[in-house]
Amino acid sequence: MRRRAVSARWDWKTRLESQGLPYHTHEDGLPYWREEACYVFSRQEIKELETAVTQLQSLCLKAVEHVLAKDRFAEYGIPAAFVPMIRESWERDEVSIYGRFDLAFDGEQAPKLLEYNADTPTSLVEAAIAQWFWLEDQFPGKDQFNSLHERLVEAWRRAAGYLPVGTIAFLYQDTWEDHQTVAYLRNTADLAGLSTLQMPLEDLGWDPKQRAFVDLDERPVRAAFKLYPWEFMWQDAFAPHLLESPRPCTFLEPAWKMLLSNKALLAVLWELFPESPYLLPAYLDGPRGMTDYVKKPILAREGANVEIHGGGQIAQGLKNPCYGSEGYVYQALAKVPNFEGHYPILGTWVVDGEAAGMGVRESQGLITDNQSAFVPHIIEG
Repeated sequence: MRRRAVSARWDWKTRLESQGLPYHTHEDGLPYWREEACYVFSRQEIKELETAVTQLQSLCLKAVEHVLAKDRFAEYGIPAAFVPMIRESWERDEVSIYGRFDLAFDGEQAPKLLEYNADTPTSLVEAAIAQWFWLEDQFPGKDQFNSLHERLVEAWRRAAGYLPVGTIAFLYQDTWEDHQTVAYLRNTADLAGLSTLQMPLEDLGWDPKQRAFVDLDERPVRAAFKLYPWEFMWQDAFAPHLLESPRPCTFLEPAWKMLLSNKALLAVLWELFPESPYLLPAYLDGPRGMTDYVKKPILAREGANVEIHGGGQIAQGLKNPCYGSEGYVYQALAKVPNFEGHYPILGTWVVDGEAAGMGVRESQGLITDNQSAFVPHIIEG
């Protein structure tokens, strides 16, 4: 694994915009997409990553079964009212489309799980589409860990048999990233032959007469993909309607994914599988004597309220009052490679339960946040 300097395409911004990635530059003018460099992996390293993702996915599903059997929802900060919904979602085997493991990997030690973005993972357009076209332009003879597009289409084909008959609503919030991510996922569902529509999340309403979620034309929405976290949904005014019986709408990702998108998972995994080479020590009740560790809110996004304790110093992420009240997890500090001040984290994708691709985000420090950049990759050797 190494970072290689390369020449950027002269029209890279125009190309990205035509591929559904208009948010290639941060508001402060710094690039979000960076192609003056790329990351290079050997085939053996990619094989190691695929093995890690496969095994981690298996361990995570076993962890879900354990939490359900032992009734450990309180450790997750999940409201008691939502527990029956989670159990029912799991027992019905509600279909999951995708998720993203964030891994620390230096090409020498085994990949280490930092967290599982299992509910609302972003950077999909970048990983599935933008870096693939970059590869074809810049390294047409090379390969990439990337079968995301094809696998997503196949995942929707399989999901069709588990979803209510009718049109799937793809719901988004009012940001470029949300809109484009949801639009891309909708496209993969369209290619799979499903009936779809796209609408702002705020346009989803509740009709008490139909006992159904509805669009602005009062048509029932029986199935919906939402790029909106479950922990936000249970705080919304319409939360009681999520608990209606029978369930008025099947949401993707399903409710049982609450047990994977929550960082309390990290402590449960370590408790159950401390022999796994892909896990780091993690606890919910404090660092337990660890001197180099990361303190993370069990529910948070983009590095908010993260503290890294290492070498006697503390690095802190951006403060966000929305996160932290549910509790924290304390995870051993992973070894992240440093390429002249660039620290890469590997977002390894799971589609329909199988390893499907990778995207690299790099930061100027150890905390990956909303200023981190996406950098494409290639496979050599």
